[in-house]
Amino acid sequence: MEAAETLREIGALLAMENGNRFRTQAYQRAANVVEGVPDFEALALTGRLTSLPGVGPGIARVLEESLRTGRSALLEKLRKQYPSGTLELSSVLSLPRIRLVHEALCVTTLAGLRSACEEGRVRSLPGFGVKSERKLIERIDALVPHGQVVILPQAVAQGFTLCEHLRRHRSVVLVEVAGTLRRREETIERLDIVVGSKDADAVVSHAQRIPGVATIEQIGADRFILHQLGGLDAHVRVVEPADFAVALVDSTGSPAHLAKLAQRATDKGLVLDDLALRKGRRKLSIANEEALYSHLDLDFVPPELREDTGEFEAAAKGRIPTDLVRVEDIQGVVHCHTDYSDGKHTIEQMAQAAEALGLRYMTITDHSRSATYANGLELDRLERQADEIARVQEKVTIRLLHGSECDILQDGALDYPQSVLKRLDVIVASIHRRHKMNADEMTARLVRAMRNPLFKIWGHALGRYVLSRPPFECHMDEVLDAVAKSRAAIEVNGDPNRLDLAPRWIREARLRRIPFVVSTDAHSTAALQNVRWGVDMARRGWLRARDVLNTLGPAEFAEAVHP
Repeated sequence: MEAAETLREIGALLAMENGNRFRTQAYQRAANVVEGVPDFEALALTGRLTSLPGVGPGIARVLEESLRTGRSALLEKLRKQYPSGTLELSSVLSLPRIRLVHEALCVTTLAGLRSACEEGRVRSLPGFGVKSERKLIERIDALVPHGQVVILPQAVAQGFTLCEHLRRHRSVVLVEVAGTLRRREETIERLDIVVGSKDADAVVSHAQRIPGVATIEQIGADRFILHQLGGLDAHVRVVEPADFAVALVDSTGSPAHLAKLAQRATDKGLVLDDLALRKGRRKLSIANEEALYSHLDLDFVPPELREDTGEFEAAAKGRIPTDLVRVEDIQGVVHCHTDYSDGKHTIEQMAQAAEALGLRYMTITDHSRSATYANGLELDRLERQADEIARVQEKVTIRLLHGSECDILQDGALDYPQSVLKRLDVIVASIHRRHKMNADEMTARLVRAMRNPLFKIWGHALGRYVLSRPPFECHMDEVLDAVAKSRAAIEVNGDPNRLDLAPRWIREARLRRIPFVVSTDAHSTAALQNVRWGVDMARRGWLRARDVLNTLGPAEFAEAVHP
């Protein structure tokens, strides 16, 4: 979380010159508190940050400024007092030594310091020697993270950066990410990258110069691991360009999917290994992944489906959907918050941002009145919001639909009266409190909500936060049956910290012919881009464009979701 990181950096910089350690610890403790409060921005909007333990007036001002402007004057002042890269280098060097290597060698990163040690440039500085260099290398290597797990967007960013660096070498013909990242799993433990090149040694040498790479571990003639400072380990495989397609399939699919491909090849008198498809001793020419599946008389299986969840059998019968939903199929952005509740931007700013993205409609669905922690709207504010949406509508071409993210209360009732809900354009019905009800109680709560005759979209269905809060317990089959019999749809939430509903349940819901929306759960203009992560989950759940309501045009969508 950006706000927590701001506090941590301030605390760390305050500690650099042995300042008031109690002040330093206060910032660090406050960072931990802020990180554990999912909706702390709502507290900031209502001036209640000091109600959090460890957050005094000074720290509250820092947080409010950061949320309001995207910057911190205190942090910027502290940064100017120290050389670039001070915090990263402080894990192995004291401040005077950081200043020394910065001024003498222009070193600003641990990777740069390690390279300087290997090249023997550090030993010439006052207070250093050969032993110092060796110890520094050992300490830096010990800092290389292992066993990290990150959410999908962070892994995508890391994978993109590495691929761009690898692509810059003249010997590299092709580069693609593979593994769980290419299958778009919610969390990623490592990066897998396939490189097409005739010079594996040159690729390794080039990789050593990539910023942030601490060490390279060679694990075969064509494979090596990049250990990154502050990043995931990257398992890189270098193959001849002619073998790239088969290697990419081999590096992408789950073990079970690959095992079925290999057996399919055997059944057809062929041999499929990690580099080639062979008929006898002859290696068949495989120009791309589609060609490999075609040689095996299979439909092409998109990477997101290669999990052994029925895709192999469907491919053998010619039943792999060719129209899985794409980002470009989405015509309208659903589930958006504004500064009326806990969003960062106004209705007009959100509308203009969505319009700039080429979208045709947007739902404004701020929190309902029970969500006091998120500045939920009482009925009078809901009415004022309707008036403001009407005024903004006159300034933009994108169609604006007025709705609510309406809390599903403990007994399964919705937070506003039916007479109020009927006047809205769209209802996203979500659970935000009492996640720890037992499965029977939660099931009854959800079934009652789904049986409400007004059309509603079940928002972030099981309430999970990826890596921090598991889905709540309920009898999911019973709930899905209730949804299938009701006037309801299910949201595939694109917030990268939610990605809810999980693909396995999307597949189950799809079998019941339940409609979906792919939403953003956007609390800012930047978060309108969350639709891409929702589409990733939808594709993993086998959703076609026609399964997703917000692939419809504005009039058709408005009619489909009207309460």
